[in-house]
Amino acid sequence: MLFFRGINSINMDTKGRLAIPKKYRESIEEASESQLVATIDLNSPCLLIYTMDEWEVIERKLMSLPNMDPQARLVQRLLLGHATEMEMDSQGRILLPSMLRDHAKLDKNVILLGQGNKFELWSQEAWDASRPDMLDTASAGDVSDALSTLSL
Repeated sequence: MLFFRGINSINMDTKGRLAIPKKYRESIEEASESQLVATIDLNSPCLLIYTMDEWEVIERKLMSLPNMDPQARLVQRLLLGHATEMEMDSQGRILLPSMLRDHAKLDKNVILLGQGNKFELWSQEAWDASRPDMLDTASAGDVSDALSTLSL
């Protein structure tokens, strides 16, 4: 299993192409034959980018949800409906469709944020605007049950 970590500032060209950092390329090539899938994030103004093998796990989980449940159907519609397959070219670049770029308001300056099994892709502007609030929330001390036993 791949594990993506770290933050990378990247430039996206006017066609919507961006280069995946070299430190990730070989692992992505080996794990999923350079195939990636991007979809929208339902809670933040960013995109989620998975390797194809990891996306297939997520896709199976989404498809196993009861489609008669309106909330499950909504999540399926949004995540599966926006899912777009991409292939890294020989220079490690991917092409993001304009609909996804528009959703996350991506322009030239973007942030690629490693999140374990996936990347988040943010516009630099949205990242800079959201980061202080995230830090404030994290330092406020309100801890969920899931985090209460975490020791760093």
